[in-house]
Amino acid sequence: MSLRWAIAAAVGLTAVTLLAIVLAGTPKRARPAAIGGPFTLVDDRGQTVTEASLLGKPSVIYFGYTFCPEICPTTLTDLTRWMHDLGPDADRLNYVFVTVDPQRDNVKVMHDYVSSFDPRLRGFTGTPEQVAGAAQAFRVYYRKIPTSDGGYDMDHSAFLYLMGPDGKFVTLIDYGEKDASALEKLKRLIGTGRAS
Repeated sequence: MSLRWAIAAAVGLTAVTLLAIVLAGTPKRARPAAIGGPFTLVDDRGQTVTEASLLGKPSVIYFGYTFCPEICPTTLTDLTRWMHDLGPDADRLNYVFVTVDPQRDNVKVMHDYVSSFDPRLRGFTGTPEQVAGAAQAFRVYYRKIPTSDGGYDMDHSAFLYLMGPDGKFVTLIDYGEKDASALEKLKRLIGTGRAS
């Protein structure tokens, strides 16, 4: 019995070791980016935007929708407060709200919505296919949920994605994260965009 266990353990350890060697030998550039990537959308002024439109400054990106009853307005209110708390350094970041509800969130709706929070916040929308592509690039979950009145709500991820000036993922701010923690992450993000 103990001999069988020893053989099984040795086989398992060998398999783990081989996997580690293979992964260690895989060039990092060959591995797909976990979060972020190419997208083509339209901003709240009707201009085409891509991932390249955000390069050069770190970015705070949030996926939600304007008809959201609680999570989205709460998150954007928090973000607006943090922008105020950052003072002049807040201007060193891009702020983007990407809809997951392109059926209702057209350019005008997005503009009216983001303008009610802060003029530095940009709204991105597009065709359902374009939005799906952006959501897939950022590993965003969203799904339409029918309601009893014949309408629908959108179930969706609720993170703020913090991206470096090179478009690479840095970290997340969780929904409801404490101000001190969120501000510290934003300050570190601003630091990634400073000239050295």
